Parts: sequence; structure tokens; C-alpha cells
Amino acid sequence: MNQPTRAKAIFLVLFCTLLTSAAQIFWKTGAELLPLLSWQLLAGFVLYAVGAVILIYALSGAPLTIVYPMIATSYIWVSLLAWFLFGEPLAVGKWVGVFSIIAGLFFVGFGGRHD
Repeated sequence: MNQPTRAKAIFLVLFCTLLTSAAQIFWKTGAELLPLLSWQLLAGFVLYAVGAVILIYALSGAPLTIVYPMIATSYIWVSLLAWFLFGEPLAVGKWVGVFSIIAGLFFVGFGGRHD
């Protein structure tokens, strides 16, 4: 299998974070049904497994110090999904956190760029 380009690797990691964030949402809904094993819990496990495979492939196409920190976008996706699906509040502090993650990714991704 060919290695992905840097741009494709970045896209794949972002897609991976969307999958694993969706898995968290499924786990949240499934956890409310415990101790029964529900389809929501199983869906979460499957999404996590698919996300892991995509992440492993993506890591082969770009420097680890650029690609791996992008996993922090999961915190953004989960916050937005929880707000949209469960009505969880997005207070000012959470928005500060979201923008801090975005700024941190910018500095990590472009701050040490030599190529």
C-alpha cells in the first residue's frame, strides 16, 4: 500500500477524529443502557477500530509531530456533537478551550515548518 501524501494524511487524521468522536457519542448513549450490551456500544467499538486503522495509515504519510497533535480536534467534535445532540451547554470557557486547541494546532503544525 502506498503512503499517503502529507495533505491526505492530515485529512485522514481529521476524518479519524470525526469517527472516534462519533464513537464517543455512541458510547454515551449506550452507557445509559448498561449493563446490557447495546448496538450503540458495538457501533462505538467498530468506529474506534476503523478510526485506528485510518490513523495508522495516516501516520505513515506525514511527520508524527504534525499529524498526531491533530487528534486534539476530537475534543472540538465531541463538544459540538454533545451540544447539538444532547443539549449540553457550550459555555464561554469551552469556547476558549476550542479556540485554544485550534491555535495550538496552528502553532504545532506551522511553527516549526522548515520545508
